[in-house]
Amino acid sequence: FRAPMVFEVRDLWPEMPIAIGAIRNPILKWLAKALERYAYRHAKRIIALSPGMASGVATTGYPEQKITVIPNASDVKRFRDPGVSVEDFYREYPMLRGRKIVLYAGTLGKLNGVDYLVNVAKEVQKLDSQVAIAVFGDGACRDDLVRRAEQCDVLGENFFLFDPIPKNKIPNAYAASSICASLFIDLPEMWKNSANKFFDSLAANRPVLINYEGWQREMIDKRGIGIGVPATDFAEAAMQIHRAIS
Repeated sequence: FRAPMVFEVRDLWPEMPIAIGAIRNPILKWLAKALERYAYRHAKRIIALSPGMASGVATTGYPEQKITVIPNASDVKRFRDPGVSVEDFYREYPMLRGRKIVLYAGTLGKLNGVDYLVNVAKEVQKLDSQVAIAVFGDGACRDDLVRRAEQCDVLGENFFLFDPIPKNKIPNAYAASSICASLFIDLPEMWKNSANKFFDSLAANRPVLINYEGWQREMIDKRGIGIGVPATDFAEAAMQIHRAIS
């Protein structure tokens, strides 16, 4: 007896590693795609985390009627608990007290492209000295991020980089923020993602800032729950942030 398998697709693999150049060998690409088709073919049903992922699965020939879209979610109670304290956040990060905070809390990897916020910080500094971009995280690009922020003369001025924030203190950071960012490099394949940060922002009742297109951008525009900023026009992004949190 073999139990039926329900396969959850959290990212389109191998589409993403191929898109970023992690898999380049033609034979490895063929083997990876064959493995993808094998997994789908042996799944009774497939759960996709976004409409884009669902369409990606369907292009392999898997029956659309057997694909269910169930987006990520977040624990609303955790972010709106009476114990959530903005004051506790300010006591730990006094340099941010009284500032309009643009928050990014997450991985500092190549795909995340958090250096985007360094470029935005340089531009937003010209518009509003009270805006502070606060990044909490770690990853392969952390040192590069520090160097870029120093080159732009924004590190410690209106761009702040901190160690990852403990999970139990994340609600405090969201509560203290004016807007919360979910970012990716300018890569169309990333538009199908279903980022946890996006849903954490909604759970915390905070506007979302994203710099990519796709179904999350459509939701922002339709529901008025944040702003979608250009992927490469940092001055325009800074202006939109300034208008959104002024």
